Amino acid sequence: MRDITYAQSIREAMTEEMHRDSSVFLIGEDIGVYGGAFGISLGMIDIFGKERIIDTPISESAIMGAAVGAAMTGMRPIVEIQFSDFLTIAMDQLVNQAAKIRYMFGGQVSIPLVVRSPSGSGTGAAGQHSQALEAWFAHIPGLKVVIPSNPYDAKGLLKEAIHDNNPVVFLEQKTLYRSIGNVPEEDYTKKFTAEVKKQGTDISIISYGRMLPMCLNVAEQLEKEFSIQVIDVISLRPLDTNTIINAVSQTGRVIIVHEAVLRGGFGAEISSVITESESFFYLQAPIRRLGGSDTPIPYNKNLEAHCIPSQNDLIKAIHELMAY
Repeated sequence: MRDITYAQSIREAMTEEMHRDSSVFLIGEDIGVYGGAFGISLGMIDIFGKERIIDTPISESAIMGAAVGAAMTGMRPIVEIQFSDFLTIAMDQLVNQAAKIRYMFGGQVSIPLVVRSPSGSGTGAAGQHSQALEAWFAHIPGLKVVIPSNPYDAKGLLKEAIHDNNPVVFLEQKTLYRSIGNVPEEDYTKKFTAEVKKQGTDISIISYGRMLPMCLNVAEQLEKEFSIQVIDVISLRPLDTNTIINAVSQTGRVIIVHEAVLRGGFGAEISSVITESESFFYLQAPIRRLGGSDTPIPYNKNLEAHCIPSQNDLIKAIHELMAY
């Protein structure tokens, strides 16, 4: 095991898979010499050349359409969209084509497509470059949606996504790029299933992506007061409901935390999974959701930070639930 960053783990996953399989290629804006908006593909063009690290014009719709077509012919494209906000420009190709072609062709063709995109706030990029839109994509039958929270998971999950014969939206929350974690040198993949990152008996915190490290920090801070369980959802679609249900049944108290706007956020889906299962009968307090404010993300650093759940918000919610 060695310590590398979240960004390096993603680059390693792509590089290793491109060495392994000549049908894998990377396509997107400024991913060649420039190395991508966040430097993820830096140096890859020197290894694979411009035929497999394909710089494109500024047209997300064209990028996605080309990738869908390539996937239909047996290639395994990895699309990089500079900011997940720009996936809105490619929604027709992603939602109406990539997600539905296998079904509408009666299984005669697969779409082994990975769409990588930086998501979320925290970099002062303002309202059009800071959204967390994962609930949109998780709503679409035919798409898989994965959000890793640490370098180890990022590498294993991306490899699993590249091997998958279905379109996978792989969201990388951009403030995690410089986070460091243990990643083995040997080859490995990670399944799209939830994971209990910390065991506990008093309360379950369910989260994913950028919020997951914060939840673990809070759980450690309050360790002398409460036994806090932390569950990383990892994959929004497919959603590992069994792990969630079993975890909640053990503690009887739940807080769901995500960066995305609370209204219509994926936390509501997780809440429904709980209330519509046998774990509902183990609840000792109402389910609590923490999510982003119902506002576009401001440019101002302090206002931006105020728009998403903080450690103090989570600590307060834990004390309130434990009072029941």
